[in-house]
Amino acid sequence: MASAWAQAPASLGAAPQRTVTQLYQQHCAACHGEQRLGGMGPALLPESLARLKKPEALAVIRDGRPATQMAGFGAQLSEAELKALGEWIYTPVSPAPRWADADIRTSRVETAGWKDWPAKPQWRADPMNLFIVVEGGDHHVSLLDGDKFEVIHRFPSRFALHGGPKFTPDGRYVFFGSRDGWITKFDLWNLKTVAEVRAGINMRNIAVSGDGQWVMAANYLPHTLALFDADLNLVKTYEARTQDGARTSRVSAVYDAEPRKSFVIALKDIAEIWEISYDRQAPPIYDGFVHDYKMAEGLPKDGFLGVRRTPLAEPLDDFFFSPNYAYALGASRPHDDGSPSGQVVNLDARRKIATLPIAGMPHLGSGITFDHGGRRVMASPNLKDGRISVIDMQTWQLVKDIETPGPGFFMRSHEATPYAWVDSMMSPKAKDTLTILDKRTLAPVAQVREPGKTLAHIEFTKDGRYALASVWENDGALVVYDASTFKEVKRLPMKKPVGKYNVFNKITRSEGTSH
Repeated sequence: MASAWAQAPASLGAAPQRTVTQLYQQHCAACHGEQRLGGMGPALLPESLARLKKPEALAVIRDGRPATQMAGFGAQLSEAELKALGEWIYTPVSPAPRWADADIRTSRVETAGWKDWPAKPQWRADPMNLFIVVEGGDHHVSLLDGDKFEVIHRFPSRFALHGGPKFTPDGRYVFFGSRDGWITKFDLWNLKTVAEVRAGINMRNIAVSGDGQWVMAANYLPHTLALFDADLNLVKTYEARTQDGARTSRVSAVYDAEPRKSFVIALKDIAEIWEISYDRQAPPIYDGFVHDYKMAEGLPKDGFLGVRRTPLAEPLDDFFFSPNYAYALGASRPHDDGSPSGQVVNLDARRKIATLPIAGMPHLGSGITFDHGGRRVMASPNLKDGRISVIDMQTWQLVKDIETPGPGFFMRSHEATPYAWVDSMMSPKAKDTLTILDKRTLAPVAQVREPGKTLAHIEFTKDGRYALASVWENDGALVVYDASTFKEVKRLPMKKPVGKYNVFNKITRSEGTSH
């Protein structure tokens, strides 16, 4: 451990008398770990703090965070020392920290006796119309009755949940993933945590297999995928490395492709899509052409839990899938010449088949599908421009660009409503506006606003009658709208509700929400 600190900046901010490393060891290491990898408190690494601005971090160091029982150090440290610590936690640890299989297994904790808990909900509400609300303001999760719009239960979560919770097929268990690598399995029927494990140091998201038997985590640090059984016991890890072994990659995301009985993986730095089948009858994998007499590439590998590679011209991430999961739609980094960066990849043929005619920065992962004019279309918001692009899923041609007040992140709809809702949260001026589109005419028909605040992330009730949106502020709220009249029905105060997820819509893979 000492070597990790030896190369760290000794006195960022010129903290008087005590070096910044001494300050950290004295005041922070007990909770956040000697190498900043986390402990009782979250990891303090640049990758883990990407969403937390430096002034906000400084305020937490100075004033504390009562919701997590973290004490402030404003009375103990000088302003120079506080600023030095605030700067230092955003610097890389050198050498880079490691997180091996042994670390993963050692991190796992389990609640004794959980297998004997009652096999039915211990509360009165429709378990299929339950909402999981992630409150990022104070790192809590609320369970909301989707009929009465009342909170059933609220509990603390790991720091900075990310990537959306995932459910088992029966809706009983939900899995959460945090930026600093923790996976939590929670029993919704008994309102208790079953198990936790740390899959990595900086994690992007998790996926749960369609049969509920497997959980996979995608890591930025280390460059790995981690596969677990349903009880969060480690099965194996995969290093995200090129076939020739020359380069590794951060893992952008992992997705469950239920019709294919596989996980599909997006890689940040390698021009490949990976597919890992959890079908025990999966066909063998042949990695490529035979190059020498050893015929290594011509020898089959086991298709079950093996890596099937699809080569690309450039890395793709932020995936969207056709309903049958035969096609993956992905976006690359924006091209310098402004040309479209979206691509369509046939996962069976393992090659690109089309370029998506969408400029800017399409946020394909928040896209939706619906029928329009007798054809299946997908619609995607754009992180750079104020428009929704509608694409024909047979020809992969643009049907229409729909203008919105500003760039948006989330788009949602439901099979039971003719309307789609989209935010403009990436716009400084229009972040307070939700635009409602008619899926029949592909035209805006209404707006709802929360003046001066960020209004974002919509999710529908099980029957599609109500749309729930987030006032994305620390003193925020969950706002319930009538999905037909667009009128506000109810408002529940919440601490920056960054996302809400309806159990039924998720486990049935509703066309109007992300999966």
